[in-house]
Amino acid sequence: MACACHSSCSTETPANAAPPTIDPRWRRALWIALVVNAAMFGVELVAGLQANSVSLLADAVDFAGDAANYALSLAVLSMALVWRSRAALVKGATMFAYGLFVLARAGWLLHSGSVPEPLTMGLVGFVALLANAGVAVLLYAFRTGDANMRSVWLCSRNDALSNLAVMAAALGVFGTGAAWPDLAVAAVMAVLALTAGLSVMRQARAELSQASPKRHAEALQTVGIPHTH
Repeated sequence: MACACHSSCSTETPANAAPPTIDPRWRRALWIALVVNAAMFGVELVAGLQANSVSLLADAVDFAGDAANYALSLAVLSMALVWRSRAALVKGATMFAYGLFVLARAGWLLHSGSVPEPLTMGLVGFVALLANAGVAVLLYAFRTGDANMRSVWLCSRNDALSNLAVMAAALGVFGTGAAWPDLAVAAVMAVLALTAGLSVMRQARAELSQASPKRHAEALQTVGIPHTH
């Protein structure tokens, strides 16, 4: 489940915020999160196809997106805030696209009338919960950083919540013999992904707007033009 920033999340980060490379734990945490998410993408993709579960496939796509986002975070780790904010902007757009994909997939399966296999859904959802909870605990210390760091933490935290939802959907499918619990969970995941993507993109744009005046002043100084406020 892509991250959703609540009203308590601040969107103001100083334009000259120090890059997180000053703490080697951040880099190590990102590498661990990248490996875990890439592995779980493969597991949930196969399981989702076998169980015909849209919520598992949605979660698999989310794992893939998170793995790509962790790789992107590592790529801009030592760069200035403006580059980390641009990376967060890409992440937000990815989350939004993920939400659209899940909605389209849920709509297609709704018309197909197929019912997913609940046992596979429940077991794989539990394994994914352990993976995401471990990553969320690992990244907890970095939850109050810039948009790039915050998006990583929020995504990991909410991914663990999405796994609980997948397990609940498995119980619903098992109890009703129908596909609607699976589709309902997938729809909720899609809506949260859409709102989360917009939230992260909004914060990233705010950070970029703060950084732009400073970059403009530095550019003027390089050509010998004094900067006036």
